[in-house]
Amino acid sequence: MPAFVLCGLTSATIGGLLTSKAVQFVEVAPDAKLGFKHENGASREKFLVETMGSGVAWLDYDDDGFLDLYFVNGANLATGKPSPGNVLLRNTGRGTFIDVTKVAGTAGDGGFGTGVAVGDYDNDGRPDLYVTGYSDNILYRNNGNGTFTDLTTKAGVRGGGWSSSAGFFDFDRDGDLDLYVVRYLDYDVKKNPYCGLRKEGYRSYCDPRNFDGTPDLLYRNNGDGTFTEVSKKAGVGNPAGKGLGVAFGDFDNDDWPDIYVANDTVRNFLYRNSADGTFIDLAYSAGVGYDPNGKARAGMGTEFGDFDGDGLLDIFVTNYSEELNGLFRNRGDQLFEEVTEQVGLGSAFLPLGFGTKLADFDNDGDSDIYVTNGHVIDNVHLYNARLSYMQTDLLYLNDKGRFLDVSAKSGSAFKTKHVGRGLATGDFDNDGDLDVVISNCGQRAQLLRNDGGNKNHWIAVKARGRESNHFGIGARVKVETAGRTQIKEIYSSGSYLSSSELRLHFGLGGETRVKQLEILWPGGKKQTLRDVAADQVILLDEAQTQKR
Repeated sequence: MPAFVLCGLTSATIGGLLTSKAVQFVEVAPDAKLGFKHENGASREKFLVETMGSGVAWLDYDDDGFLDLYFVNGANLATGKPSPGNVLLRNTGRGTFIDVTKVAGTAGDGGFGTGVAVGDYDNDGRPDLYVTGYSDNILYRNNGNGTFTDLTTKAGVRGGGWSSSAGFFDFDRDGDLDLYVVRYLDYDVKKNPYCGLRKEGYRSYCDPRNFDGTPDLLYRNNGDGTFTEVSKKAGVGNPAGKGLGVAFGDFDNDDWPDIYVANDTVRNFLYRNSADGTFIDLAYSAGVGYDPNGKARAGMGTEFGDFDGDGLLDIFVTNYSEELNGLFRNRGDQLFEEVTEQVGLGSAFLPLGFGTKLADFDNDGDSDIYVTNGHVIDNVHLYNARLSYMQTDLLYLNDKGRFLDVSAKSGSAFKTKHVGRGLATGDFDNDGDLDVVISNCGQRAQLLRNDGGNKNHWIAVKARGRESNHFGIGARVKVETAGRTQIKEIYSSGSYLSSSELRLHFGLGGETRVKQLEILWPGGKKQTLRDVAADQVILLDEAQTQKR
């Protein structure tokens, strides 16, 4: 029995000549009938929740082979007006989307929504949704008929407080997905202090250092549709955290998933999985808690990714304006070195970064970086003439471990100023390159189609777990060609408040075949395929044999 089956369309460029034309990102939201506009409830009271934005997720909720979109929405806290509602958009497969929220039953509870996580928590083969918010969170179970059911209370994952990013992962490797929920500040709009100069127009959103932090939540999946909260027992309930972003990855190559949390104005957390149900925070000793001068930065979004191709997962964190985003190179032996300026990322000094992805946008075989930007203070120009609330995005192409800022050359989308927050990647048109969706704070969303990335060859991997969780979340995939070896892990989390597609995407450059493709499942099984054709989506099934 073969170890894989084909399940996607080949690129239109198969067999054609590769070109060196630069990747261009084209705004297609209007043409795609994607009209979502985020409600942030901006008011004279300057509630901090108003400026932090909400997230977005790619998921194929109806299993038709095309990625759908889920946008989380805010609300007007000043007036008490309920949220316009979260929005689920079905991909028609013809370049457009249809609003199916009402039928699906996923509009939310009227509160201020923040983040979204995607994962099949009950292992029934259908992606479920976990939506965080300022107050309660919501778990939506996918019923498989186009509808979802709110099972938050039954599952025991309502949370509380101000939750931000969240993600599904199997921290105990028992075959079902556990849930990590990042929480931000101990903040009450009814006790909102005045910040900024006391003159007309100068009231400002408060610095997070005015508020206490709050511990994150770790829910262990009981395997029966319910969860048990084990944060303190597991060692991740640090009350000093002011978390905004979370990423999972096996940074020390011991086959157990670790956790990185981006905190705002306090040090970041790096939780190493001890393989016994507990975690140890190595941020101090590993060198990833602070900037090189020992100062805590304002962490927003974060990602694990092997940017230099050495087989070790590195860490990227977006930060506040006039703080560089941080790229930490994994040196092995549980040590990291910040290399931000050395590798060419200095142009991010003035922008304020939020959502981010390490992904191969030009399909040349290494990880590039996309950062969406936007300040948190809407009148920041009154305090610093060099800064602005609306900002443009950044795209860095990876050139043998150094990054080139190609934003100005990558399409008109990078000339558009906006208030970027949530960002996710996915190949929504199934043409072999990764597209970008951005949820802007108080503004319309952007859908940026990647034009030109598929001029190089590619391969995408879709996993089907059996002993492991259904979508193989946490599996590590290694792709070897004649020119290089790449590793990636299957996670939808990362970035800021958002979830990207669960298919793993590898650029192959000029290579038309993969020499060897290997997957290490979370349960420990390993499968190896050899001599695989490029330009296809390949399905790896844990139940199938290793050899072709």
